[in-house]
Order: sequence, then C-alpha cells, then structure tokens
Amino acid sequence: MHKTYLIFKHEFGQAIKRVGFIVMTLIVPVLALLAIGAYELVTTLTEPSVKDVMVIGYVDEVGIFSDHTDQGLIKLIPYPSREDATQALVQWDISEYIVIPSDYTSSGTIHRYTLAKELSTPAMIPYFIDSFLAWNLLKDEVPPEIITSIVSPLNLVVTRLDGNGEIAQEQGNIGNIIIPFIFSLLLSMAFMFGANSLISGLGEEKESRLIEVLFSSVSVRQLLIAKVLALGTAGLLQVLIWLLSAPLLLNLASASFGGFLSDIQLPANFLLLGVVYFILGYLLFAVFSVGVGGISSSATEGHTISMFYILMGFIPLWFFGALINFPDSPIWVVLSIFPITAPIQMMLRLGVSDIPSWQIVTSVGVLCLSIIAGLYISIKIFRAFMLMYGKRPGLAEIIQGLKTA
Repeated sequence: MHKTYLIFKHEFGQAIKRVGFIVMTLIVPVLALLAIGAYELVTTLTEPSVKDVMVIGYVDEVGIFSDHTDQGLIKLIPYPSREDATQALVQWDISEYIVIPSDYTSSGTIHRYTLAKELSTPAMIPYFIDSFLAWNLLKDEVPPEIITSIVSPLNLVVTRLDGNGEIAQEQGNIGNIIIPFIFSLLLSMAFMFGANSLISGLGEEKESRLIEVLFSSVSVRQLLIAKVLALGTAGLLQVLIWLLSAPLLLNLASASFGGFLSDIQLPANFLLLGVVYFILGYLLFAVFSVGVGGISSSATEGHTISMFYILMGFIPLWFFGALINFPDSPIWVVLSIFPITAPIQMMLRLGVSDIPSWQIVTSVGVLCLSIIAGLYISIKIFRAFMLMYGKRPGLAEIIQGLKTA
C-alpha cells in the first residue's frame, strides 16, 4: 500500500504540473470571463442612441397612413412621390424607402427600395413596417389596446406541472441545456486528454525500458492502480474547479446578458451526478487506456487504438440536436446505460428531461461493473505483454495471454 501511495503521489504531482492540464483547467472560467467582459464592452460602445434610429421613407399612394411613424428603432418619414423619396435615398437622407401602392388594401403588396445589396430583407424591418401599417389600418376601427395586442409578438408563458397537478420546481427552459452541454463537452475532452496522457506515460516508460525497473520494486497491480487513481484525482480536481466556478459565471452572465440566461435552472442533482459520472467515466477510460498501453508497441500506436473508444464517447454530442427534439426516444436510454457513452449522455439528458431513478441506478451500476471487469482484464493484459517490444499482439495472442496471465 505504501508503494502504491508513493507512485500515486508522484503521478498526481506530474499530472497537475503539465501545461495541458493547467490550460484545460483554467481556460473554461477564463474564456467565460473574457466573453462576459467583451459583451459588456461591446454593449457599452454600441448603446443605441437617437443617431442609431433607422430612418425609412415612405410614399403613401392610398392616403391613409400618417400615424405612428415612430416605431422605436425605426422612424418613417412621408414623401409626396417616388421621385422625392429616391432623391432622399441617393443623398443618404434616409436608409431606404417603401411605396404603399393605391391598390394595397386589395393586393397587400408593398414595394421596398434600398441601395444595399441584400440576400434577404433584415427581419426587424418587415416587423416594424407591418406594425406601422396595422396601426393606420385599424386606428378608426378598434381601440388602441386591441391594436397593440394584434401587432405585438405573442408572449406565450408555459408552466410545467408535476404529477400532482402542482407547479413543478424545475421549469422547462431552452437555456437549461447550456450548462449541461458545456459540461458534457468538457467531460469528453477531459476523458480524451486523460486517456492520451496515460497512454503516453505508459508508452514512454515501455519504450525507455523504465517500466522494467519499476516492476523490479512494485507489482503490476500496484503500478497501474496508482496511475489510474492519480489521473482520476487530477481530473476530479479539474472538474470541481469547473463546477464551483459555474454558479459564479452563470450569475455574471445573467447580469450581463439577461433574458433567458436569468431563468436558467440547473437540476438539483446536477452537481452530484456531474462528479459521480466524471469519476466513473474517467476511471473507465483509464482502465481501457491501461489495456491499450499494455498491447501497444509505442505511444503513437496506443493513441491510434484509443481513438476507437474515445470517438464512441463523443456519440451523444454528435446527435445532440436529435436529443433535444426527441428527448424520450429509447435510443437515449440505451446510450445512458452503455458504459462508454453513459457519462456524456446522462449529463445531456439532465438538461433536457427528467431521468427515472432506475435508469440512473442501472447506469451507475453498469459503469462500476465495467470498471472492475476492465481493470481486471487490463492488468492481466499488461502483465502478459508489458515486456513485448517492436510489435503488437494479435487477438488470438491477447486471448491466450488472458488465459495464462
């Protein structure tokens, strides 16, 4: 046990001193702070003013459009003819102009003229023009408050109820997926870097024959368990920094951006499950990497083989759009239980829908069994092929090695 601790201490120290580990740990909160600061700066420098109001000319050939020419960010100025409006446009007195033809009430057609080369009309312009037209068409027919209801965008408030008909504590919000998605992306990157780091270390020790010296004083089990736990602990430190910084960054972002960010609600069990799935996922990828390191003749070959299970872990992120649109599909349950995809898939699902307790228990149980079985097999593989140099054993040799190790 003392030797295992010494190896663990050495490997942990080496892991947290690596430039890649430090950059990966700090880049998330630093980039988030820079993004918030940049947004604040841009918002301050581009604060809307009177000069920023867009001026649009209009030619009213119907003769009834004269009210509500001030539409907030757009101001409409009447012109008696198309020629006058065109002259104002080419002199840059107005940004563009529209013509309301005499048959507008029957045809519904509006002509727009601009100097800009556009693929399509900016979305806000039709909205403000439509509002201007609606106010003038309805001003003598219905009360102003009715017109406001007609021209204003629909404000649809959705409330989620629980099984008892009460208002649910956690409400649906598209913003709720932001933090789980970012965390899932970071988890997948941490798994990838952790696996590559372990394979690189084992490969270098194997190529330099240092591993022969190590095995003269410690057992295979002690060495590998210490390495796996050291990398897992370093990764746990990394993810704890991310999780602890998330509430602070979210509060800053809500104060800066406002809108839907201020309504983001993290699931109550997000932090707990985030730590649990990180630990289990990290250990699973580590034991796979131990096995790959045992059969690889070099670190480069090990990295190539490891891409098989690393890319499989990214599958939930590839189909993220389908998860949002079809959150209750059985395929997500399968990916939540399959050990390689379970950590990422579960984190994504936490932001999209409720996950039954039995699925969480089953997923964690399968992961634990996979780690135990994987560690047992990886140690046997490493013991059988740790001193093999120059070539990688075939499948038949690996099976035979597992029987005899």
